[in-house]
Amino acid sequence: MAADDGRTPVLGRLTSGQWLAVGSGGLALIALGAIVLSLLALERQTDRRDLLVDGLDPAARSAQRLLTGLVDEETGVRGFALTGRSQFLEPFENGQAESAEAAADLRRRLDTVDREQLVARLATAEEAVAAWRDGYALPAIAAVERGDLGVARDGADEGKAAFDATREAIGVLQRDLRAARIVAERELDEATRVTQASLVVVGLLLLISTLVLWLILRRAVGQPLAHLASTSRRISSGEYALELEPDGSRDVRDVTADIERMRGQIVRELAALEEAREQLEAQAADLQRSNEELEQFAYVASHDLQEPLRKVASFCQMLERRYSGQLDERADQYIAFAVDGAKRMQILINDLLAFSRVGRVGSQEFEEFELREALDDALANLEGPLDEADGRVEIRGDLPRVRGDEALLAGVFQNLIGNAIKFRGDAPPHVTVTTTPDPSANGDGGWQVTIADNGIGIDDEYADRIFVIFQRLHAKDAYPGTGIGLAMTRKIIEYHGGRIWLEPSEGPGSTFAFTLPAPEEPSTA
Repeated sequence: MAADDGRTPVLGRLTSGQWLAVGSGGLALIALGAIVLSLLALERQTDRRDLLVDGLDPAARSAQRLLTGLVDEETGVRGFALTGRSQFLEPFENGQAESAEAAADLRRRLDTVDREQLVARLATAEEAVAAWRDGYALPAIAAVERGDLGVARDGADEGKAAFDATREAIGVLQRDLRAARIVAERELDEATRVTQASLVVVGLLLLISTLVLWLILRRAVGQPLAHLASTSRRISSGEYALELEPDGSRDVRDVTADIERMRGQIVRELAALEEAREQLEAQAADLQRSNEELEQFAYVASHDLQEPLRKVASFCQMLERRYSGQLDERADQYIAFAVDGAKRMQILINDLLAFSRVGRVGSQEFEEFELREALDDALANLEGPLDEADGRVEIRGDLPRVRGDEALLAGVFQNLIGNAIKFRGDAPPHVTVTTTPDPSANGDGGWQVTIADNGIGIDDEYADRIFVIFQRLHAKDAYPGTGIGLAMTRKIIEYHGGRIWLEPSEGPGSTFAFTLPAPEEPSTA
């Protein structure tokens, strides 16, 4: 993780998750403030609406009912005073009940709207009503009931003046109610406008906050990731020299820095691989030159060296035939040594040529064949030595079908069985050839061929030494040979993709084992 050294940009101080948390927290706070503001505006709007709907409008209706009830009372009293008929008292009583109910409802409504002036106007109206009732209406009714109609008629003018004062007091109350309603309507309109403005402001704040958060995340995460992806694709397409500059939020910068370190490591490894490739090409060129020199050596060995060697051998043999018995015994011995050395030199050169030829033929020239055919070729070449030694070769099981060079594998059998004949004990040589599935192949196919004999055997301590070229365990006078046979056998087996070894000795004789891969299955594509 990159350390904050004071030079890191502000966007690089926080991770993508932290920026998202900050932005989400900011949006949450703005949304909370917007909700609170909207609730306050809605509460004020609701208060103004309740003042109108539940307070002033019902109060105005109750004031009108109060006035209507009083008019009914005044009509009943006046009719009863003029005619003396009791049926005129019914409107008075009904109006009195209506006005009392209306006055009680009006007072309750005015108490809820909290308007002291309106309450005072109601009190003035109630006093005027009480003055009219007590000063005229009730005394007039009592006088008519006593039969004194003159008293009721004489006080009519005073009653009318008192009722007009009552009507005026109620009219003043109604005017004040209408004025209060106008004010309340204006306040409701203002609260509605404030609510609408609050909602617009809240929407704008949320929109701006969302846009700011998007811009921050785009600058801190989106653009750096897009640039990182684009640059990574260019690097993966081969532009390894293209450097990555950390940008964006802290985690994106850390990822970019990690990828840059990985790119640098890849560049260094590619440089090392290029250097190794150049060294390998140089070594391949050296190996090619060495192979060409080896080819030239093989040509010289097979032609230029053998020609003078044949002359030496030929003249030595001529000396041996012509002057045998004419010279002293020491001279005949020297001539015999020279002839034997020339013959051994020819055999050694031929064996070296055969050893060097192994592996020159490409694997594309391998063919499938029955391994038994290679064994039969080897036995045909060893027919004379086997008959001479009264030897016997036993084949246990069927030999598999393999892919390789039949002549080379025949040479392997000929060398191993020939060694069994050469290094035999007192009993006639008995060689057993056994074929089993290769246990080291883990079920992937392949064969293991075991060749066991009853000869003089080989100590386990020489198990690796016997496959080294020119290594002999016996003097050349005791057993003939150049010490190349087993080395060439191992080279042929390894050339075919197998391996050869000497099994640990558990009795008389030696047991050699080698493996061969199974032929590849033909493609069904």
